[in-house]
This record gives sequence, C-alpha cells and structure tokens, in this order.
Amino acid sequence: MTLRVGIISANWGTYAHLPAWRAVPGIEVVAVCTSRKETAEAAAERCDIPRAFWDARAMAADPDIDIIDCGTRASIREGMVLACLENGKHVYNAIPHAVGLEGARVLNEAWARSGRVGVVDAFSEWVPAHQMMKEMIEDGALGQPFGGTCVFNMSLYNILDPRFPYNWFAEKGHGVSAVRNLGSHALHMLAAMFGEVEELVAHDGQLLPEWRSADGETVLKVETNDFASMLLRFKSGLVIQCQCSWNATLGSGWLLDVFGSKGRLVAQAPSFPTSRDTTLHAGRLGETGLGRVEIPERLLRTPEVGLDSEAAIQPAHPMSLSMNAMARAIEGKGQARPDFAQAWRVERQQEAIQRSMRERRWVRIDEIT
Repeated sequence: MTLRVGIISANWGTYAHLPAWRAVPGIEVVAVCTSRKETAEAAAERCDIPRAFWDARAMAADPDIDIIDCGTRASIREGMVLACLENGKHVYNAIPHAVGLEGARVLNEAWARSGRVGVVDAFSEWVPAHQMMKEMIEDGALGQPFGGTCVFNMSLYNILDPRFPYNWFAEKGHGVSAVRNLGSHALHMLAAMFGEVEELVAHDGQLLPEWRSADGETVLKVETNDFASMLLRFKSGLVIQCQCSWNATLGSGWLLDVFGSKGRLVAQAPSFPTSRDTTLHAGRLGETGLGRVEIPERLLRTPEVGLDSEAAIQPAHPMSLSMNAMARAIEGKGQARPDFAQAWRVERQQEAIQRSMRERRWVRIDEIT
C-alpha cells in the first residue's frame, strides 16, 4: 500500500519533513504547496517532487493525495486543516495545533467526524532517550512518581538575527508565544510520559518588549509573550514545575528531571531535544548519584525507517518515527501519536494557563470544555 503525501511549506517542510517522509516505507511525497506559483514550482523542481500547488484547498481536494502535512503558521493553517479533513485527508499538523481554544475545538470536532488519522508535530516523545525514559518509568524505575522539573529555555531573540525566518513570532494574532510553541512541545512530552494533567496554576508574561539586532539597526516591537512558568498537577498525583522561554539569556535548552519513591530520571539536551544530543541519566534510592543510561541500538537505529539517530537533519529522525506510526495506523496497524485527541487536551491546558493568569488561581482542566 502506497500512501501519497502533499507538503504545505517549502521551508521547514522541505528541509526537515521531506527527508522524514521519504524515510518511511510505503510513503511517496507527490506534491508541495506554497503561496505562489513560482515558489511552488521552484520547490517541486529543487526537491524532485512531481506536483506543485499554490492553493492549499486545491491540494486538499485532490483525490490523488492521501496525507497532507500542514506546516505554515497556525493563523493560516486552521482553515487548511479543516479543508483537509472535510476532503477525507489524513493530516500531519504543525505545533501549535491551532490559534486558540475555539479553533482547536472546531478542528477536534471535524477530526472526530472525519474518521481520519490526525497527528501533530510534537515528535519529542520519539527521541530515543525519551523512549528509553518512558520504558524505564513503565518498568518501575521511579516507583510512585512524586515530582519534578521541566525546563525548555532557548535564546532565540535575545540578539535578533534579521534573517531568522521566524521573526514574525513577535506579531500577535498568529497563536504563537513561548508557552504556545515551546510549551506545547513540553506539554505533549509530559502527556506521553505521565498522562493527563488534572489542574494547573500559571504565569505567562513578557521579558523583552523589543527585539534588537547586534548592530542596533533592526528593532522589532513585540506583541507576544516570551516567558511562562506553570505548576502542573497530574491525575496520578505527580506535580511538575514547568518553565519555558524563547528569550532566556544563554538558554539552557531542554530538561526533564523527575523523581519518585524508588528513583530519579533526568533527560537533557543543550537545545531542542534531538536523537543525537538528548542524554538520559538515572539513579535508584540508596545510590550516591546518577549514572548515564546507554540507549540501546534498537532505539537509535529503528529498522522500520531509513534514518537513524545520526541523521544529518536531526529532527527528521524522531519525526520519521512519528510519521511511520501514522502510516501504520492508516493501514490499521497500531496507534498514531501524538494524535489530535492529545492535541485537544494540550489546547485545553493552554486555555487553562491563560485563565489561571487572568484569574490568579488554580484551574482544573475539566473546566475547559
């Protein structure tokens, strides 16, 4: 069975998503879409993709495409994803899933009606060190999980690079912020590891009202928030403090540090978690410290896909594992993850973060319907 994929985005979509899709057995990338005819045709020629589209809704309606990878900004993407689902397409959607709660609700209802497979691009749970961490938790390495810390701090705009393609993150109206972008990745990871959040209390604010280039010639007025701190209580009783910023001075990258009645596990990466650079350390009650956990070859070099942990484009490896699970789910073999059901739960958590900030209180997730 060959599943035919169309990609919306000639930037990150063709750079990282394209090699990931091409590593999945039974997948053929048949189309690419941008906003203009000339850029779409140039991308198709450059990447050896048979067809070019410059109208996402035309791609969504095409009967010769099975899966659409939607990779543009959420303010544009919501309508595209809806059109894909209404035309019976399976969807691989970017993060954040939607602009906000209302858009996410519409997408969730459309997905439920469609019967299609929907996956979001929060692929960090497929990083080998994170897969190993999950296995160890399930084998009882933590015992009863008690508490922990999750930090996702980057330094994207402390010194503005005018050439950086995501400087539009400064603009309101696109559904972006540190907590909606980096925070969504963190919340998806925590959901994969520990299940559902029951309630939370949060701060969501702004550190830098302007982004300035090193020479001072470029200055952007910022309309979005760049720092958030949350306290998350899971249904299991586990409590995790979570912080994320894309303007953290000398940002430390990724950290997930969790302890329980029997032990402690620490996953860490110097930037966005990747297959090559994410490490895992563990210790058991009674030991004097943490030791490095060696990640087994079966996780570093998964035979089902044509990429491994040393892939030149690092995000493409865990991405390909998520895409492979999606393709197998379409065939009726297993479950795709993280799916649109989890994306809806994360969007409800995002709404709870905003409600907590406004009302200065703990907010239960079941309040958000």
